[in-house]
Amino acid sequence: MRTLVLASASPARKALLISAGITPYVQVSDVDEPALQAQLLAGGVLDPAGLCQELAVAKARSTAAGVRSSHPGALVVGCDSVLDLDGRAWGKPADGTEVLTRWSAMAGRSGVLRTGHHVVDLATGAEVGATASTVVRFGRPDPAELAAYVASGEPLRVAGAFTLDGLGAAFVDGVDGDPSNVVGLSLPTLRGLLSRLGVRWTDLWS
Repeated sequence: MRTLVLASASPARKALLISAGITPYVQVSDVDEPALQAQLLAGGVLDPAGLCQELAVAKARSTAAGVRSSHPGALVVGCDSVLDLDGRAWGKPADGTEVLTRWSAMAGRSGVLRTGHHVVDLATGAEVGATASTVVRFGRPDPAELAAYVASGEPLRVAGAFTLDGLGAAFVDGVDGDPSNVVGLSLPTLRGLLSRLGVRWTDLWS
């Protein structure tokens, strides 16, 4: 059985894979995301889709280099998610004030959750990647609900300051597209990428 290495500290991504039958080995990349993001933006990677894809590539390659000797032949998966609202990429908010500012802009509107995916096959050296996009329709939580949500700490840990699989789910009216992508990893997209590498999804089931 091939080992799938997840280059992410996200418990939601790990849980998503496990629920789909794949138990990943987690090895967080050593990429300095804020520094790389600033570099990419300065270099002209301005659109949210391009930004999250480049970050996913960097994470996958960094982790692949780190596990090459310990997990030869592994499939290394890097992901990065941003919320695209009016063409601007929103990652994790810095503090509670930023959460409130974002929700004032998001409430009652739609945004696009974009997740970059990149897979490195250590057995062959091949690499494939793709960005998945899902429209998210936001509700209108009242001030007291938002205050409680900020106090929970959850929106500070996730791109876009909301979740679909946690406390923030009740504040999302619906999604158009793949819901797993909103959680942080598009299962259909990953399956397609693995297929391009000649790997059958069901062969990775634990």
